[in-house]
Amino acid sequence: MKNKRLYKKFDKIKAQEEAGLLGKKKVNRKLRKFLNNKLAVFGLIVFALIMVATIFAPLFTSYEPGKIDVINKLQSPSTSHIFGTDKLGRDIFTRILYGGRVSILVGLGSAVGAAIIGILIGTYSGYKGGWLDKIFMRISEIFMAFPQIILVLLLVSITGQSLWNLIVIFIITGWGSVYRMTRAQMLSIREEEYVQALRAFGLNDMIICYKHMLPNALGPLLVNVTLSTAMFILQETALSFLGLGVPLNISTWGNILNVAQDITVLRENWWIWLPVGLIISLFVLSVNFIGDGLRDSTDPTQQG
Repeated sequence: MKNKRLYKKFDKIKAQEEAGLLGKKKVNRKLRKFLNNKLAVFGLIVFALIMVATIFAPLFTSYEPGKIDVINKLQSPSTSHIFGTDKLGRDIFTRILYGGRVSILVGLGSAVGAAIIGILIGTYSGYKGGWLDKIFMRISEIFMAFPQIILVLLLVSITGQSLWNLIVIFIITGWGSVYRMTRAQMLSIREEEYVQALRAFGLNDMIICYKHMLPNALGPLLVNVTLSTAMFILQETALSFLGLGVPLNISTWGNILNVAQDITVLRENWWIWLPVGLIISLFVLSVNFIGDGLRDSTDPTQQG
C-alpha cells in the first residue's frame, strides 16, 4: 500500500515535470539577479537605445543613407549634419543609423544562428555519444582546421558578395566552436548524480538533456554568443574594408569605415570614422555586459 502511494506520487511529479509546471519559480530569482548587475543593466539600456535608434531610423533623421550631395561633401559636424558628411556628401549620422540595421543583423543573426545549430547538435550528441557524436565531431574538426577569416574569404569569393551569403557563411564557419563547447559541457554534466536519477525516473532523453542539463551549461554558452556577435561584426567590418563584405551600395558600419582607408581622411576628416568606431565599440561592450549578466544569473554555481 505504501509503495503504491509512493509510485502515485512519483507519477504525479513526472507528469508535472513533462508538462513544464516545475521550476518556474527559478525564473524570477534569475531575473532579480540580472537586474542587480549594474553593468548588465547598463549594457541592456545601451543595447536597447541603439536597437531603437536603428530600427526607427526615419524618426531620427530626414536624410537618405545613399543620397549623394557633392556640393556638401566632407562637411564637418554641424546642426544640419550632426556627424558631418563623407566624400560623396552623404550624411554620416544617417548612414550609421541605417547601417546599424545591417551590421547588427549580420553580427547578432550569425551568432544566434551558429549558437542554435551548435547547441542543438552538441547537447544531444554529447549526451547520447556513440556514432552520432563521432560524425559531428569530425565535421566540426574539418571546419575548425582552417583559420575562420581565411575560410570566410574563400567562401565569399566562391559564392559572391551578398548580405545573406555572408550571414550563412558566418553561421557555417562559426557553429563548430559552439558545438564543441556544448559537447564538452554535456560530457561533464551527464555524469552528475541528478542525471542518473532522471534516467532511473524514466524521463525522456530530450527532456533530460534539453531541459535539465542544458540550463546548467548556459553560462559559458551565452558568453560565447556575445563574443561571437562582436567577432562577426568586426569580421564584417574587415571584409567591407577589403571590399569583400556586404556590397558597398548597402550602408553598414563596415562600409562606412571603408572610405576611411585614405590617410588624408584619417588625418583631416575624423568625423567619417570616429563616430562609427565609437558606436561599434559601445555596442560590442553592451552585448558583452549583457552576456556577463546572463552568465551570472543562469550559472547554478553562482546561485545564492
